Amino acid sequence: YFHQRYSIFSKYDEGIWMTDSAWFGVTPEPVARKIAQDVSEAASAAKAVIVDCFAGVGGNAIAFALSGRWKKVYAIEQDAQVLACARHNAQIYGVASNISWYEGDCFEVIKNELADLREYCVVFASPPWGGRPDHQMRVTSSLTKAGPSYRSDAVFDLLHMQPYTLFDLLLLLQTYTNDFVLYLPRTSDLRQLAVTTQKGTKLTVVHYCMEGASKVV
Repeated sequence: YFHQRYSIFSKYDEGIWMTDSAWFGVTPEPVARKIAQDVSEAASAAKAVIVDCFAGVGGNAIAFALSGRWKKVYAIEQDAQVLACARHNAQIYGVASNISWYEGDCFEVIKNELADLREYCVVFASPPWGGRPDHQMRVTSSLTKAGPSYRSDAVFDLLHMQPYTLFDLLLLLQTYTNDFVLYLPRTSDLRQLAVTTQKGTKLTVVHYCMEGASKVV
């Protein structure tokens, strides 16, 4: 992953901070910027702020702030060390003043701190997919059922994604706003997403690619 550092953050050499786990979870900058553009264009004019539920080291929150579309970006991260990296990285990109940071569980922060924003808000959720890729996947005991692997499974089971399943996420998001975006593995089982929609409605699914290869949906 280190050899991809300039794709992850083009300003890496200007002092970007990362944690060990961030290398596996951060959105590459070209993908983050394209997502920010697409969300900006899709959102109605009434939507003035965006919440990044799983901010990590700031890749998506920074891209949202750089788009200039939002009056404010609210970024939530429960790991204090990771949050410190995100704050620092936002300063490098010159958008620190455009982002409000929250340390804590996104479920609790949205419910207790950001409830008043729901009418004006779009939510972006890039949840953990469970473990590290390939040989670095978490070790599970015989008493613990392993979750799906986003690298080795031909079709990724969203209903058993860890630590948050698809239904965990929808329970949070759909009680807060109808305007939300999920950032999921490229092999996600789209049938599981389809059955969550109301009859007569359609979901928009976008494959985001780099160098001709699908990265995420």
